[in-house]
Amino acid sequence: MAERASTRPKRWERIKEYFRGIRSEIKKVVWPTKKETYRYTAVVLVTCVLFAFFFWILDTAFLKLLEAVLNISM
Repeated sequence: MAERASTRPKRWERIKEYFRGIRSEIKKVVWPTKKETYRYTAVVLVTCVLFAFFFWILDTAFLKLLEAVLNISM
């Protein structure tokens, strides 16, 4: 029983130390400005649209190929 009681403060100290470490690391983060955030968001959205268009073209081409090979129509 005495062993168990002695490990509890150490556990709480480790948890506190963990969150102190998180806080100190968060302070080191360089957050983007509002302008950068808008720019990055635009880049992500444009990239998603381009990939969606690319995969739509690819899907359509494979569908046409399958229709031609299997003599089916959809």
